This record gives sequence, structure tokens and C-alpha cells, in this order.
Amino acid sequence: MILLELFLSFLQVGLFSFGGGYAALPLIQNQVVTLHHWLSLSEFTDLVTISQMTPGPIAINSATFVGQKIAGIWGAIFATIGCILPSCIIVSLLAYFYLKYRKLSMLQGILETLRPAVVAMIATAGVSILVSAFFGENTVHTLSSMRIDMMIIFAIGMILLQYKKMDPIYVMILCGMMKLIEYLIL
Repeated sequence: MILLELFLSFLQVGLFSFGGGYAALPLIQNQVVTLHHWLSLSEFTDLVTISQMTPGPIAINSATFVGQKIAGIWGAIFATIGCILPSCIIVSLLAYFYLKYRKLSMLQGILETLRPAVVAMIATAGVSILVSAFFGENTVHTLSSMRIDMMIIFAIGMILLQYKKMDPIYVMILCGMMKLIEYLIL
């Protein structure tokens, strides 16, 4: 039964996550944290971090991780297939219709209309992860519950990425090392 739940949950994620992995994050969070309680919010944040650091699309990495945690290797297989199946079918159909009707202005209008919705989904996921990183699992966000160390690491990461144009891999390694050094010192 759990294999079917994993498959159907990630089938929904795969079916409605237009715009890529970051747009899928709110859908994944809803399935694994809110609806099924397979992960806590803190574990979900860790999942996003792990999915970022491993090669491959974030939604597929997330499906594999959650499936493995919940039901072992078969859970990972069922969740991953559920996540990729809609994309395989939809992309095949879209490629056919796009190649056939790509010059229609109505199709171009639909694609333009979807862009702001995708940006909103990505922003929602980003804000959710940011709040979780800055406040942990506290439901009440006050100044006293802020994690200043995480805010400093975030600010340094943003500066290195935005202004110094540092490679994101080096920024992740550097931020991880900063947290490790803080852990060892304190």
C-alpha cells in the first residue's frame, strides 16, 4: 500500500510541477510534510539541500530520497517512476504538438502566461526554505528565535554568488565548511 501511496504522491508532483525542480518544491513539501507526514519541515530542508548537492533534477532526487527513507529500494523505485512518468508522456506529446503548431500565436501566448506562475512557485519554495533556515522549526518567528549564524552564512553565500560571481559548487563547499568550523568551535 505504501508503494502505491509513494507512486501516486510523486505522480502528482510530476504531473503538476511545471517550471522545473524549484517549482516542484512546494508540491513535494505539501505531499511529504503536510499530507503524509513522511518528513518534518527540518528533514524537508535537509532533503532539498541533499537534492541540490547530488547530480540530477531536484524533483527526481527528492522522490528517490523520500521513497528510500519510507520503503527502501522499492519505495525509491516507485516514487521515482511516479515522478518521471508524467514528464515522459507530457514532453512527448508537447514535442509533437509544438513541432506541428509552433507558429500559432495562441501557443506563444499560453507559454508567456505560464512564466509568472512558475516564478511565483519558485519564489514560494525559496521563501519557505529561507524561513526554515533562519528560524528552524519554530512556528513563531521572533527575533529571539532567529539563527544569526545561518543568516551570516546566507549573506556571505549571496555576496559570493551575486557580486563575486563565484562558482556555486565552491560556495556550497565554503558555506558547509563555515558551518563545520562553527560547530567545532562552539
